[in-house]
Amino acid sequence: MRQIAAGLFVSLDGVVEAPEKWTGPYFNDQVGQAVGALMATNDAMLLGRVTYQGFAAAFGGQSGGMADQMNNTPKYVVSSTLADREAAWGPTTVLRGDVVAEVTALRAQPGGNLLVEGSAQLAQALISHGLVDEYRLMLFPIVLGAGKRLFPPAVNESSTLTLSSAKPDSDGVMLLTYHPAPDKNAAVA
Repeated sequence: MRQIAAGLFVSLDGVVEAPEKWTGPYFNDQVGQAVGALMATNDAMLLGRVTYQGFAAAFGGQSGGMADQMNNTPKYVVSSTLADREAAWGPTTVLRGDVVAEVTALRAQPGGNLLVEGSAQLAQALISHGLVDEYRLMLFPIVLGAGKRLFPPAVNESSTLTLSSAKPDSDGVMLLTYHPAPDKNAAVA
């Protein structure tokens, strides 16, 4: 079975929305290398429509380095509104309908692991159904005060995560990897 990793930029107060507006001053070679390493460990990306369209606009006309990796990686876009003709960036498949059923079926197919890059709404849906196997979070030293958070305030269940790795970069960004700890979840619930 394929595994799903969620890779997101997060502020100290848990905001994941619009990272292009607040990560710029911290985006250095170390962060770029961490993003590249995360992408290299997965065979395909799972994206929401907004993130897909933003990435397509940013990387679609470029080549070299990260752009080649982004352009050539197979993409699965969860959307009920994206027309097939609008999904022309690299190898792209549009998933329509029940997100959980579509992703569960995709996860059961042979192949490598899947990366949810950005796409907070999609990540929240997958998290709420226990479909995320790894959290790769880049915690930025900034407090935003408002915005969409990775874990919404009305979470139905407690979840315990196990820290697998933590590495600070030279600008104070923490590169964190967590895995669900199902044995601890039962004790918390």
